[in-house]
Amino acid sequence: MIDQIREQAEQVTRELCEKAGLKKGQILVVGCSSSEVCGDKIGSNSNLEVAESVFAGIYAVTGELGIYLAAQCCEHLNRAIIIEEEAIANKDIEIVNVVPQPKAGGSFATTAYHTFSHPVALEEIRADAGIDIGDTFIGMHLKRVAVPVRLQNHEIGQAHITAARVRPKFIGGSRAIYDEVLSGGSR
Repeated sequence: MIDQIREQAEQVTRELCEKAGLKKGQILVVGCSSSEVCGDKIGSNSNLEVAESVFAGIYAVTGELGIYLAAQCCEHLNRAIIIEEEAIANKDIEIVNVVPQPKAGGSFATTAYHTFSHPVALEEIRADAGIDIGDTFIGMHLKRVAVPVRLQNHEIGQAHITAARVRPKFIGGSRAIYDEVLSGGSR
């Protein structure tokens, strides 16, 4: 089961990165309920081994593509973000002080914190795409405008997956002409 979960996480991540057209240096936010992956109610059965497997699948793809992974903590840490310090270097983003634990932050964020070279915690981030594993509500951490991405692979374990990418806002009304590449058209 653990190997299958890792493989599913890798497939979901690869598919989203491709469909969203993510580029090196961009940020992918992931919220993950290991409880939901196991078929339990969110927040009821945090499972570090399952979270480590999901994380490994996602991190393999983001590392290969040079994309920064931002791990969303659970509601007990106000959905704070754990990310590599390098991802926010030279940006005006305030670091906060918290170390996630399986029952306060979640197993996925805990795994990120202990895997990253130089992890930092943030109250918020504006990511370029996101994966929501088990209905964890990642939308607050996406840039505007978020657009749903329909994935062929839409489950990890028993958890429901939703995904999104972002695009620039359309402005100017009916007379405006838009760049199809920026809006997610042909790449």
